Formats: sequence, C-alpha cells, structure tokens
Amino acid sequence: MSDHAKGKAASTNPRGIPYAPFVDKVEDYVSSREEVESTLKSFQEMISKYQFMEVNTQRRAAGLKEKLPDIQKTLDTVQFLKTRKAGSEPIEATFELNDTLYAKAHVPPTDEVYLWLGVQEILRDTCMTTTALTLYSQANVMLSYPIPEAESLLESKLSSAKQNLLNCEEDLDFLREQITTLEVATARVYNWDVTQKRKERAALAETAKVGKKKASSAEG
Repeated sequence: MSDHAKGKAASTNPRGIPYAPFVDKVEDYVSSREEVESTLKSFQEMISKYQFMEVNTQRRAAGLKEKLPDIQKTLDTVQFLKTRKAGSEPIEATFELNDTLYAKAHVPPTDEVYLWLGVQEILRDTCMTTTALTLYSQANVMLSYPIPEAESLLESKLSSAKQNLLNCEEDLDFLREQITTLEVATARVYNWDVTQKRKERAALAETAKVGKKKASSAEG
C-alpha cells in the first residue's frame, strides 16, 4: 500500500478506532498489478479486525444494557431511604436472595447504606481490557456509605454507564461504516485488476496481430 494510503488511514474516532482507507482512485493504493494481492490481503485483515472489535463492542453494550436497570433501581432505593426521617416507623421490605428465594425484613430509618462494589463490573462498564477484568475478577466488596455519598456514587455510575453505552452504540455504527468502506475498496481494487488484465490481454492480442501482418508482408 502506498504512503498516501497509509496517511489517509491514520486518523481515528474519539475512542481511538482508526478510519478505514477510502479508495477513490485505485492508483493511489496500487501502482501495478503486482501489488493487488497484497493490498486485497491487507483490506481483508482490516475487515477481520473491525469485525472482531464489533463483536466485543456488542458484548460491552449488552452488558451495559443489563446493568443500567440495576443501577437505577439501587439509586431509586437510596433516594427513597433518604426521604425517611428519624422516628419514622420501620418499613417492611422484601429482599431477593436469589432468583427464586426472597426474605422479608423491617427496615428502620437509616443514614447509611451498604453497596456491593464489584470492580469487575465497574471495569467492564468503562470498557476496560480483558486482562484488567481477569486481574480484578475477585475484587467484589461491600462498603458502607452515608446516604448522600451513596446517592452521589450511584448517580455518577449511572451517568457513566449511560455515556459508555452511547459510546458503544456510536462505535458500532462507526465500525459497520468502516467495514462497508473496506468492502467497497476491495471491490474497486479487484475490478481494477480485472480491467488491467483485459487491457494486457488486448495489448498482447494486438501485438500478435501486428506481428502476423509484418510476417505476411515480409513473405509477400
């Protein structure tokens, strides 16, 4: 691939995903038919990388969509507890222990709450790498927070998750666009190669035809 092509492919989107090269003139990317195979191979490798990133981004988006309702529900609960004044009657609450088991408890007014802080979940929400997730996969802890701090933390986490989901959706659109761009580029380079083959065959045929005429004239 020419230096011009590499320059065009250097820029990235806000998350650092590079733009695919847009092939306007095939001659900017290949100077001869000998470069066609390597160029097509390069385009296919880029398509595979974009497809890999697309699958990972889809997974991150799906995870965020699952977490958003849980974060919102926890925030709503904290905000409700915040309205409870000292001296109020305890309220009866139902706690989910697992998918099929629940327990009831009486909850008096309180000025603090306990939150599970799963570092694995926080890292995934911020689109961290698989290596980072593996290192911290066991770091789930429960911490006590004053209600105002818990509310602030959850609001921040909810806002961050929403923004990360928007980023993932934007990246998915961007990745699909780059894949389409490369598929078009592949088709253009392939068609250019076919055209060049035809021209070469035509030129050889014309050369042979001229040669035969000269041979005939010499014999005459």
